[in-house]
Amino acid sequence: MDPALTKQTVSTRNIVAAVIGNALEWYDFLVFAFMTPIVAKLFFPSNPDNPDDNINRILMTTAVFGVGFFMRPVGGVLLGLYGDRKGRKAAMVMVTGLMAVAIALITLAPTYAAVGILAPLFIVLARLLQGFAAGGEFGTSTALLIELAPPGKRGFYGSWQMAGQMLALLIGAATGTLITEIFTEEELMAWAWRVPFAVGLLIVPVALYIRRHVEEPEVFKEMQAAQASGKARQIGIMEMLRTHARETLVGMGLVVTATVSIYITFTYLVTYATVTLKLPMRDAFMVQMAGAALMVVIMPFFGALSDRVGRRMLTIGSLIGYLVVLYPLYAWLTDGPTVQKLLITQLVVCVFVAVFFGVFSTVMAELFPPQVRSAGMSMAYNVAVMIFGGFAQFIVTWLIRSTGSPMAPAFYVMFGVTLGLLAAFFIKDRAMERNLR
Repeated sequence: MDPALTKQTVSTRNIVAAVIGNALEWYDFLVFAFMTPIVAKLFFPSNPDNPDDNINRILMTTAVFGVGFFMRPVGGVLLGLYGDRKGRKAAMVMVTGLMAVAIALITLAPTYAAVGILAPLFIVLARLLQGFAAGGEFGTSTALLIELAPPGKRGFYGSWQMAGQMLALLIGAATGTLITEIFTEEELMAWAWRVPFAVGLLIVPVALYIRRHVEEPEVFKEMQAAQASGKARQIGIMEMLRTHARETLVGMGLVVTATVSIYITFTYLVTYATVTLKLPMRDAFMVQMAGAALMVVIMPFFGALSDRVGRRMLTIGSLIGYLVVLYPLYAWLTDGPTVQKLLITQLVVCVFVAVFFGVFSTVMAELFPPQVRSAGMSMAYNVAVMIFGGFAQFIVTWLIRSTGSPMAPAFYVMFGVTLGLLAAFFIKDRAMERNLR
Protein backbone atom coordinates (compact mmCIF):
# COMPACT_ATOMS: atom_id res chain seq x y z
CA MET A 1 0.00 0.00 0.00
CA ASP A 2 1.14 3.54 -0.76
CA PRO A 3 2.70 4.97 2.46
CA ALA A 4 1.33 8.44 1.69
CA LEU A 5 -2.18 7.01 1.31
CA THR A 6 -1.85 5.06 4.55
CA LYS A 7 -0.72 8.18 6.40
CA GLN A 8 -3.65 10.16 5.01
CA THR A 9 -6.09 7.41 6.04
CA VAL A 10 -4.71 7.35 9.57
CA SER A 11 -4.83 11.15 9.78
CA THR A 12 -8.44 11.25 8.58
CA ARG A 13 -9.42 8.55 11.08
CA ASN A 14 -7.86 10.56 13.90
CA ILE A 15 -9.66 13.73 12.83
CA VAL A 16 -13.00 11.93 12.73
CA ALA A 17 -12.31 10.46 16.16
CA ALA A 18 -11.40 13.84 17.64
CA VAL A 19 -14.45 15.59 16.17
CA ILE A 20 -16.92 12.93 17.26
CA GLY A 21 -15.49 12.87 20.75
CA ASN A 22 -15.60 16.67 20.88
CA ALA A 23 -19.24 16.71 19.78
CA LEU A 24 -20.19 14.20 22.45
CA GLU A 25 -18.39 16.20 25.13
CA TRP A 26 -20.07 19.48 24.25
CA TYR A 27 -23.47 17.84 24.00
CA ASP A 28 -23.13 16.78 27.64
CA PHE A 29 -22.17 20.29 28.70
CA LEU A 30 -24.70 22.24 26.61
CA VAL A 31 -27.79 20.06 26.99
CA PHE A 32 -28.37 21.69 30.40
CA ALA A 33 -28.93 25.02 28.65
CA PHE A 34 -31.45 23.45 26.26
CA MET A 35 -33.52 22.16 29.19
CA THR A 36 -33.51 25.46 31.15
CA PRO A 37 -37.31 26.10 30.98
CA ILE A 38 -38.05 22.62 32.41
CA VAL A 39 -35.18 22.49 34.93
CA ALA A 40 -36.33 25.87 36.27
CA LYS A 41 -39.75 24.45 37.19
CA LEU A 42 -38.39 21.25 38.74
CA PHE A 43 -35.48 22.49 40.82
CA PHE A 44 -36.62 25.87 42.13
CA PRO A 45 -39.63 26.68 44.35
CA SER A 46 -42.70 28.31 42.89
CA ASN A 47 -44.71 31.26 44.23
CA PRO A 48 -48.01 31.49 42.34
CA ASP A 49 -48.78 34.89 43.90
CA ASN A 50 -45.71 36.45 42.25
CA PRO A 51 -46.36 37.47 38.61
CA ASP A 52 -42.60 37.43 37.95
CA ASP A 53 -42.22 33.90 39.33
CA ASN A 54 -41.39 32.28 35.98
CA ILE A 55 -38.68 34.78 35.05
CA ASN A 56 -37.22 34.51 38.58
CA ARG A 57 -36.91 30.75 38.24
CA ILE A 58 -35.24 31.21 34.84
CA LEU A 59 -32.81 33.62 36.50
CA MET A 60 -31.91 31.04 39.16
CA THR A 61 -31.48 28.28 36.59
CA THR A 62 -29.26 30.36 34.32
CA ALA A 63 -27.21 31.28 37.40
CA VAL A 64 -26.70 27.56 38.13
CA PHE A 65 -25.67 27.09 34.49
CA GLY A 66 -23.11 29.84 35.01
CA VAL A 67 -21.70 28.29 38.19
CA GLY A 68 -19.99 25.59 36.14
CA PHE A 69 -17.91 28.25 34.41
CA PHE A 70 -16.06 29.13 37.61
CA MET A 71 -14.25 25.80 37.35
CA ARG A 72 -13.43 26.08 33.68
CA PRO A 73 -10.22 28.12 34.05
CA VAL A 74 -9.04 25.71 36.76
CA GLY A 75 -9.82 22.68 34.60
CA GLY A 76 -8.41 24.43 31.54
CA VAL A 77 -5.05 25.13 33.20
CA LEU A 78 -4.64 21.76 34.92
CA LEU A 79 -5.90 19.62 32.05
CA GLY A 80 -4.11 21.84 29.53
CA LEU A 81 -0.80 21.36 31.34
CA TYR A 82 -1.55 17.65 31.55
CA GLY A 83 -2.17 17.57 27.79
CA ASP A 84 1.09 19.43 27.05
CA ARG A 85 3.08 17.00 29.21
CA LYS A 86 1.33 13.63 28.99
CA GLY A 87 -0.29 13.92 25.57
CA ARG A 88 -3.43 15.16 23.86
CA LYS A 89 -5.00 11.68 23.97
CA ALA A 90 -4.46 11.20 27.71
CA ALA A 91 -6.04 14.58 28.47
CA MET A 92 -9.06 13.95 26.25
CA VAL A 93 -9.72 10.55 27.86
CA MET A 94 -9.60 12.16 31.30
CA VAL A 95 -12.02 14.90 30.18
CA THR A 96 -14.50 12.29 28.99
CA GLY A 97 -14.32 10.35 32.26
CA LEU A 98 -14.95 13.45 34.38
CA MET A 99 -17.82 14.55 32.16
CA ALA A 100 -19.40 11.09 32.51
CA VAL A 101 -19.53 11.43 36.31
CA ALA A 102 -21.07 14.91 36.05
CA ILE A 103 -23.78 13.93 33.58
CA ALA A 104 -24.64 10.89 35.74
CA LEU A 105 -25.21 13.18 38.73
CA ILE A 106 -27.63 15.35 36.73
CA THR A 107 -29.44 12.36 35.23
CA LEU A 108 -30.11 10.92 38.70
CA ALA A 109 -30.67 14.24 40.52
CA PRO A 110 -33.75 14.40 42.81
CA THR A 111 -36.09 17.36 42.21
CA TYR A 112 -37.09 20.14 44.62
CA ALA A 113 -40.38 18.40 45.33
CA ALA A 114 -38.45 15.35 46.58
CA VAL A 115 -35.60 16.80 48.65
CA GLY A 116 -36.16 20.56 48.83
CA ILE A 117 -33.11 22.85 48.85
CA LEU A 118 -30.75 19.87 48.38
CA ALA A 119 -31.97 19.54 44.78
CA PRO A 120 -30.40 22.75 43.40
CA LEU A 121 -27.27 22.09 45.49
CA PHE A 122 -26.96 18.68 43.82
CA ILE A 123 -27.17 20.32 40.41
CA VAL A 124 -24.56 22.93 41.39
CA LEU A 125 -22.10 20.17 42.34
CA ALA A 126 -22.62 18.44 39.00
CA ARG A 127 -22.18 21.72 37.10
CA LEU A 128 -18.90 22.45 38.91
CA LEU A 129 -17.54 19.06 37.84
CA GLN A 130 -18.83 19.60 34.29
CA GLY A 131 -17.11 22.98 34.17
CA PHE A 132 -13.78 21.49 35.28
CA ALA A 133 -13.98 18.81 32.58
CA ALA A 134 -15.14 21.15 29.82
CA GLY A 135 -12.28 23.51 30.67
CA GLY A 136 -9.77 21.05 29.25
CA GLU A 137 -11.71 20.12 26.12
CA PHE A 138 -11.09 23.03 23.76
CA GLY A 139 -7.32 23.31 24.23
CA THR A 140 -6.51 19.61 23.95
CA SER A 141 -8.87 18.72 21.10
CA THR A 142 -7.94 21.81 19.07
CA ALA A 143 -4.21 21.20 19.56
CA LEU A 144 -4.72 17.64 18.31
CA LEU A 145 -6.65 18.73 15.21
CA ILE A 146 -4.18 21.44 14.20
CA GLU A 147 -1.09 19.31 14.82
CA LEU A 148 -2.51 16.43 12.77
CA ALA A 149 -3.23 18.69 9.80
CA PRO A 150 -1.11 18.28 6.64
CA PRO A 151 0.75 21.40 5.40
CA GLY A 152 -1.64 23.93 3.90
CA LYS A 153 -4.76 22.39 5.48
CA ARG A 154 -4.68 23.65 9.07
CA GLY A 155 -7.66 25.93 8.47
CA PHE A 156 -9.78 23.09 7.09
CA TYR A 157 -8.83 20.67 9.86
CA GLY A 158 -9.23 23.29 12.59
CA SER A 159 -12.71 24.23 11.37
CA TRP A 160 -13.93 20.82 12.47
CA GLN A 161 -13.39 21.74 16.14
CA MET A 162 -16.21 24.28 16.07
CA ALA A 163 -18.14 22.07 13.66
CA GLY A 164 -18.04 19.48 16.43
CA GLN A 165 -19.54 22.00 18.84
CA MET A 166 -22.26 22.89 16.35
CA LEU A 167 -22.92 19.19 15.87
CA ALA A 168 -23.40 18.98 19.63
CA LEU A 169 -25.89 21.85 19.42
CA LEU A 170 -27.68 20.08 16.58
CA ILE A 171 -27.90 16.81 18.51
CA GLY A 172 -29.09 18.65 21.60
CA ALA A 173 -31.75 20.58 19.71
CA ALA A 174 -32.89 17.39 17.95
CA THR A 175 -33.18 15.63 21.29
CA GLY A 176 -35.20 18.54 22.69
CA THR A 177 -37.50 18.46 19.67
CA LEU A 178 -38.04 14.71 19.95
CA ILE A 179 -38.90 14.70 23.64
CA THR A 180 -41.38 17.58 23.20
CA GLU A 181 -43.02 15.62 20.36
CA ILE A 182 -43.02 12.19 22.00
CA PHE A 183 -43.89 13.02 25.61
CA THR A 184 -46.73 14.97 27.15
CA GLU A 185 -46.03 17.94 29.42
CA GLU A 186 -46.96 15.78 32.42
CA GLU A 187 -44.45 13.09 31.38
CA LEU A 188 -41.74 15.70 30.78
CA MET A 189 -42.20 17.13 34.23
CA ALA A 190 -42.41 13.70 35.86
CA TRP A 191 -39.44 11.87 34.34
CA ALA A 192 -38.88 12.47 30.60
CA TRP A 193 -36.74 15.59 31.26
CA ARG A 194 -33.99 13.14 32.26
CA VAL A 195 -33.89 11.54 28.79
CA PRO A 196 -31.52 14.08 27.11
CA PHE A 197 -29.06 13.71 29.99
CA ALA A 198 -29.34 9.92 29.91
CA VAL A 199 -28.57 9.97 26.17
CA GLY A 200 -25.34 11.82 26.97
CA LEU A 201 -24.53 9.21 29.61
CA LEU A 202 -25.20 6.29 27.28
CA ILE A 203 -22.81 7.56 24.62
CA VAL A 204 -19.89 7.96 27.06
CA PRO A 205 -18.50 4.46 26.28
CA VAL A 206 -18.46 5.40 22.57
CA ALA A 207 -16.55 8.60 23.31
CA LEU A 208 -14.05 6.76 25.54
CA TYR A 209 -13.44 4.09 22.90
CA ILE A 210 -12.91 6.70 20.18
CA ARG A 211 -10.52 8.78 22.22
CA ARG A 212 -8.45 5.83 23.41
CA HIS A 213 -7.64 5.06 19.77
CA VAL A 214 -6.52 8.56 18.77
CA GLU A 215 -2.86 8.80 17.79
CA GLU A 216 -0.59 11.52 19.15
CA PRO A 217 0.55 14.10 16.52
CA GLU A 218 4.14 13.96 15.27
CA VAL A 219 4.69 17.55 16.46
CA PHE A 220 3.91 16.50 20.03
CA LYS A 221 6.11 13.41 19.79
CA GLU A 222 9.01 15.55 18.53
CA MET A 223 8.48 18.01 21.38
CA GLN A 224 8.52 15.20 23.96
CA ALA A 225 11.71 13.77 22.46
CA ALA A 226 13.38 17.19 22.57
CA GLN A 227 12.42 17.64 26.22
CA ALA A 228 13.64 14.16 27.11
CA SER A 229 17.03 14.83 25.47
CA GLY A 230 17.42 18.20 27.17
CA LYS A 231 17.15 20.18 23.92
CA ALA A 232 13.93 21.78 25.11
CA ARG A 233 12.27 22.32 28.48
CA GLN A 234 8.76 22.39 29.80
CA ILE A 235 7.19 25.79 30.40
CA GLY A 236 4.96 26.46 33.43
CA ILE A 237 1.73 28.41 33.33
CA MET A 238 3.19 31.60 34.86
CA GLU A 239 6.06 31.66 32.38
CA MET A 240 3.57 31.04 29.58
CA LEU A 241 1.51 34.04 30.68
CA ARG A 242 4.63 36.19 30.96
CA THR A 243 6.11 35.26 27.59
CA HIS A 244 2.83 35.00 25.67
CA ALA A 245 0.76 37.77 27.29
CA ARG A 246 -0.07 39.43 23.96
CA GLU A 247 -1.20 36.16 22.41
CA THR A 248 -3.32 35.33 25.46
CA LEU A 249 -5.10 38.72 25.35
CA VAL A 250 -5.74 38.46 21.61
CA GLY A 251 -7.10 34.95 22.12
CA MET A 252 -9.38 36.12 24.94
CA GLY A 253 -10.82 38.86 22.75
CA LEU A 254 -11.66 36.38 20.00
CA VAL A 255 -13.14 33.97 22.54
CA VAL A 256 -15.52 36.68 23.81
CA THR A 257 -17.15 36.78 20.37
CA ALA A 258 -17.26 32.99 20.17
CA THR A 259 -18.74 32.57 23.62
CA VAL A 260 -21.52 35.18 23.32
CA SER A 261 -22.44 33.61 19.97
CA ILE A 262 -22.71 30.11 21.42
CA TYR A 263 -24.36 30.94 24.75
CA ILE A 264 -26.74 33.68 23.56
CA THR A 265 -27.32 33.26 19.83
CA PHE A 266 -27.65 29.46 20.10
CA THR A 267 -28.12 27.87 23.52
CA TYR A 268 -30.29 30.70 24.89
CA LEU A 269 -32.49 30.70 21.78
CA VAL A 270 -35.12 28.29 23.12
CA THR A 271 -35.47 30.13 26.42
CA TYR A 272 -35.59 33.52 24.66
CA ALA A 273 -38.12 32.36 22.08
CA THR A 274 -40.47 30.72 24.58
CA VAL A 275 -40.23 33.06 27.60
CA THR A 276 -39.67 36.47 25.94
CA LEU A 277 -41.09 36.13 22.41
CA LYS A 278 -43.89 33.71 23.47
CA LEU A 279 -43.22 31.32 20.59
CA PRO A 280 -43.81 27.53 20.79
CA MET A 281 -40.92 25.49 22.25
CA ARG A 282 -41.10 22.91 19.45
CA ASP A 283 -40.67 25.61 16.78
CA ALA A 284 -37.78 27.18 18.71
CA PHE A 285 -35.97 23.84 18.76
CA MET A 286 -36.53 23.45 15.01
CA VAL A 287 -35.05 26.90 14.33
CA GLN A 288 -32.10 26.05 16.54
CA MET A 289 -31.56 22.83 14.58
CA ALA A 290 -31.70 24.66 11.25
CA GLY A 291 -29.06 27.18 12.32
CA ALA A 292 -26.72 24.54 13.73
CA ALA A 293 -27.10 22.32 10.64
CA LEU A 294 -26.29 25.22 8.33
CA MET A 295 -23.12 25.98 10.25
CA VAL A 296 -21.94 22.36 10.36
CA VAL A 297 -22.21 22.27 6.56
CA ILE A 298 -20.52 25.58 5.67
CA MET A 299 -17.86 26.05 8.38
CA PRO A 300 -15.37 23.59 6.82
CA PHE A 301 -15.68 25.49 3.54
CA PHE A 302 -14.55 28.73 5.17
CA GLY A 303 -11.83 26.89 7.08
CA ALA A 304 -10.47 25.58 3.77
CA LEU A 305 -10.84 29.04 2.20
CA SER A 306 -8.67 30.51 4.98
CA ASP A 307 -5.82 28.23 3.88
CA ARG A 308 -5.89 30.04 0.52
CA VAL A 309 -6.69 33.66 1.36
CA GLY A 310 -5.53 33.96 4.97
CA ARG A 311 -7.41 33.92 8.26
CA ARG A 312 -7.08 37.55 9.37
CA MET A 313 -9.13 38.93 6.46
CA LEU A 314 -11.94 36.40 6.95
CA THR A 315 -12.04 37.01 10.70
CA ILE A 316 -12.28 40.81 10.39
CA GLY A 317 -14.76 40.69 7.49
CA SER A 318 -17.09 38.23 9.24
CA LEU A 319 -17.17 40.25 12.47
CA ILE A 320 -17.93 43.52 10.67
CA GLY A 321 -20.80 41.83 8.85
CA TYR A 322 -21.98 40.27 12.13
CA LEU A 323 -22.15 43.71 13.78
CA VAL A 324 -23.95 45.29 10.83
CA VAL A 325 -26.83 42.78 10.68
CA LEU A 326 -27.49 42.11 14.39
CA TYR A 327 -29.44 45.22 15.39
CA PRO A 328 -31.78 45.50 12.37
CA LEU A 329 -32.51 41.75 12.45
CA TYR A 330 -33.42 41.68 16.15
CA ALA A 331 -35.41 44.93 15.85
CA TRP A 332 -37.39 43.36 13.01
CA LEU A 333 -37.85 40.11 14.98
CA THR A 334 -39.08 41.73 18.19
CA ASP A 335 -41.51 43.97 16.31
CA GLY A 336 -44.18 41.30 15.99
CA PRO A 337 -42.35 37.98 16.65
CA THR A 338 -43.15 35.00 14.42
CA VAL A 339 -41.46 31.66 13.86
CA GLN A 340 -40.69 32.70 10.28
CA LYS A 341 -38.93 35.88 11.44
CA LEU A 342 -36.98 33.90 14.06
CA LEU A 343 -35.83 31.41 11.40
CA ILE A 344 -34.67 34.12 8.96
CA THR A 345 -32.86 36.01 11.73
CA GLN A 346 -31.10 32.88 12.94
CA LEU A 347 -30.00 31.74 9.46
CA VAL A 348 -28.60 35.14 8.45
CA VAL A 349 -26.68 35.45 11.73
CA CYS A 350 -25.42 31.89 11.34
CA VAL A 351 -23.77 32.68 8.01
CA PHE A 352 -21.52 35.34 9.57
CA VAL A 353 -20.87 33.23 12.66
CA ALA A 354 -19.94 30.29 10.42
CA VAL A 355 -17.25 32.34 8.67
CA PHE A 356 -15.79 33.39 12.03
CA PHE A 357 -16.03 29.90 13.57
CA GLY A 358 -14.53 28.37 10.45
CA VAL A 359 -11.18 30.05 11.20
CA PHE A 360 -11.46 30.62 14.96
CA SER A 361 -9.90 27.38 16.26
CA THR A 362 -6.98 27.51 13.85
CA VAL A 363 -6.27 31.16 14.68
CA MET A 364 -6.25 30.27 18.39
CA ALA A 365 -3.85 27.35 17.86
CA GLU A 366 -1.50 29.45 15.72
CA LEU A 367 -1.10 31.95 18.55
CA PHE A 368 0.91 29.49 20.71
CA PRO A 369 3.91 27.15 20.23
CA PRO A 370 3.39 23.37 20.80
CA GLN A 371 4.97 23.25 24.29
CA VAL A 372 2.27 25.57 25.67
CA ARG A 373 -0.42 25.23 23.00
CA SER A 374 -2.94 23.24 24.99
CA ALA A 375 -2.46 25.24 28.20
CA GLY A 376 -2.29 28.60 26.37
CA MET A 377 -5.50 28.02 24.44
CA SER A 378 -7.24 26.62 27.52
CA MET A 379 -6.28 29.66 29.60
CA ALA A 380 -7.36 32.23 26.99
CA TYR A 381 -10.53 30.32 26.16
CA ASN A 382 -11.80 29.51 29.63
CA VAL A 383 -11.05 32.80 31.38
CA ALA A 384 -12.93 34.68 28.66
CA VAL A 385 -15.77 32.15 28.70
CA MET A 386 -16.04 32.38 32.50
CA ILE A 387 -16.32 36.18 32.42
CA PHE A 388 -18.45 36.73 29.33
CA GLY A 389 -20.17 33.41 28.71
CA GLY A 390 -20.92 31.67 31.97
CA PHE A 391 -23.44 34.20 33.22
CA ALA A 392 -24.38 35.60 29.81
CA GLN A 393 -27.80 33.96 29.94
CA PHE A 394 -28.35 35.23 33.49
CA ILE A 395 -27.28 38.77 32.54
CA VAL A 396 -29.45 38.85 29.42
CA THR A 397 -32.48 37.50 31.33
CA TRP A 398 -31.91 40.14 34.03
CA LEU A 399 -31.56 42.87 31.39
CA ILE A 400 -34.80 41.80 29.72
CA ARG A 401 -36.63 41.89 33.06
CA SER A 402 -35.06 45.17 34.22
CA THR A 403 -35.42 47.12 30.98
CA GLY A 404 -38.47 45.43 29.56
CA SER A 405 -36.67 45.36 26.21
CA PRO A 406 -36.51 42.14 24.18
CA MET A 407 -33.48 43.65 22.37
CA ALA A 408 -31.17 42.86 25.31
CA PRO A 409 -29.64 39.73 23.68
CA ALA A 410 -28.67 41.73 20.57
CA PHE A 411 -26.94 44.43 22.62
CA TYR A 412 -24.97 41.88 24.63
CA VAL A 413 -23.85 40.01 21.51
CA MET A 414 -22.88 43.28 19.78
CA PHE A 415 -20.69 44.16 22.75
CA GLY A 416 -18.95 40.78 22.55
CA VAL A 417 -18.47 40.97 18.78
CA THR A 418 -16.91 44.43 19.11
CA LEU A 419 -14.26 43.09 21.52
CA GLY A 420 -13.50 40.24 19.12
CA LEU A 421 -13.18 42.65 16.20
CA LEU A 422 -10.66 44.77 18.10
CA ALA A 423 -8.62 41.64 18.90
CA ALA A 424 -8.75 40.48 15.27
CA PHE A 425 -6.69 43.46 14.11
CA PHE A 426 -3.76 42.12 16.19
CA ILE A 427 -3.79 38.64 14.64
CA LYS A 428 -0.57 37.58 12.95
CA ASP A 429 -1.72 35.63 9.92
CA ARG A 430 0.22 32.35 9.74
CA ALA A 431 -1.92 30.63 7.11
CA MET A 432 0.88 30.61 4.55
CA GLU A 433 3.48 29.13 6.90
CA ARG A 434 4.17 25.51 6.04
CA ASN A 435 5.03 24.39 9.54
CA LEU A 436 3.41 25.28 12.84
CA ARG A 437 6.13 25.21 15.47
